[in-house]
Amino acid sequence: MTTIPPRLAQMTRTSGSPQVARQRVLQLYRDWYRSAPEIVESFSLPSTASDIRRIIRAEFERHRHVSDPKVVDILLLKGRQQYQEVMNNWAQDSHVLGIVFAPKGRPARTFLQKFLEEEVLIFFLFGVSGRDEDQVLPAASGSLRKDLIP
Repeated sequence: MTTIPPRLAQMTRTSGSPQVARQRVLQLYRDWYRSAPEIVESFSLPSTASDIRRIIRAEFERHRHVSDPKVVDILLLKGRQQYQEVMNNWAQDSHVLGIVFAPKGRPARTFLQKFLEEEVLIFFLFGVSGRDEDQVLPAASGSLRKDLIP
C-alpha cells in the first residue's frame, strides 16, 4: 500500500467524559484489530494475524485500570501515533518486531533487593561502598588551610 500521510491523521482531542474516552479507546482498538492482517503482510512477520490480535489485546488490557480521562487521552495519542507510523510504513521492521516480541518486564523487587543492587553498582563503578564517604576525598574541598595563608 502506498504511503498517504493524511489518510490516518487525526486532530488531537480531549475526552470530556469517561464515556467519550471509552468510545475513542474502542475505536482505536478496532482500528488496530482490523489492520492485523495488513501488518503481518506488509512487515513479513513470522506470526499470524491472530497472534498480532492477541498481542494488541494484551497491550490494551495492560492499561485497563487507567480511569483518569487525561491519562487515557495521552495513551490514546500515543496509540494513535504508533498506529499511524505502523500503517504508513514509517516504522522499521525492527520497531514492529520490538512491539510484537517485547521482552517481559522486570519482576517486582523488594526494598532490600533494590538497595543491594545500588550498593553493588556503586562499588563496581567507583571501587568503594556508597556509604563510606571517608574513602572518597574530593580534589578541592573549597576551604583554604589557615597555615598556608601569609
